[in-house]
Amino acid sequence: QDAATLSGLRYGILALGDRTYANFCAFGRQLDAWLQQRGATPLFARVEVDDAAPATLVEWQRSVAAVTGTSPDASAWDFAPPGAFDLVERRHLNPGSPGGPAYCIALKPRDGVATWTAGDIAEVWASPLDATGAVDDIPRREYSIASIPEDGALELLVRQARKPDGTLGVGSGCLTQHAAIGASVWLRIRVNRAFHVPAGDAPLILIGNGTGMAGLRAHIKARARLGYWRNWLLFGERTQAHDLFFGDEIARWHAEGTLERLDLAFSRDGTERMYVQHRLLAAGEAVRQWVGQGATICVCGNREGMADGVDRALRTIIGTASIDALRGQGRYRRDVY
Repeated sequence: QDAATLSGLRYGILALGDRTYANFCAFGRQLDAWLQQRGATPLFARVEVDDAAPATLVEWQRSVAAVTGTSPDASAWDFAPPGAFDLVERRHLNPGSPGGPAYCIALKPRDGVATWTAGDIAEVWASPLDATGAVDDIPRREYSIASIPEDGALELLVRQARKPDGTLGVGSGCLTQHAAIGASVWLRIRVNRAFHVPAGDAPLILIGNGTGMAGLRAHIKARARLGYWRNWLLFGERTQAHDLFFGDEIARWHAEGTLERLDLAFSRDGTERMYVQHRLLAAGEAVRQWVGQGATICVCGNREGMADGVDRALRTIIGTASIDALRGQGRYRRDVY
């Protein structure tokens, strides 16, 4: 609170935050302003990180390397190197859908070894290995992993994206069309602790839409393998006839009790647009009961629309203070994009 003069100080700020909070990176911003008011000089623009995003952490790493005269490649912050994964299967999951084609992509490590935890992320180099130059020159895309190691393959749920000129997106185009079966891609598994679930058999509420089913599916598979049955899936897509990804699995899980409760929302079926947040609001009393019994809430899928709508619905159902408390306890976790 004093009026210290810091004119001789040069500094850099890495501000950690989460855009689901109203005051994103507020402390980092306040500190930056305070330092400059005291005469300190920033070495580079403040770096703001949303939910530990790897690309932003790399930006920080490179900024620090530039002012210290070191190589970012020599930093202990480097991520694990990628490995070669073979594309062994590609299944079109939603033929006839009013939405873009979505595929289940199965990949196996060339050396036969890969481990991950439900909730982790696959970072894929978007070009087959036999068509690549330097690894650093290839664009990368991140996907929620839709399987567990015991399945024998790393599976992704990828929707084809198209640019305004009609060409396929770089990552989805590679995985869903350009790479032939048997081709290999560079892939790195990124630990995503923010979307791991707490240990134990406490209830789990899984909420998502579209390709967000990938992260939810991995959690259901992991819970089923452990014999944890108190699982509730709320999932939304366009049409039930074409867009219920992994529908046979979901039906089996529900029938055998792996899913204690299942609520589905299909926005193009019926006269009114029904989204997953509407199902959530309609089940508000059950949500309060499950949370009261120690449930963790996991949300996976589109940030705009679904994830923001779900967050508003949850705050309506159990209150903002309770949601913030669940975040602090690690019982409200999100993998949204």
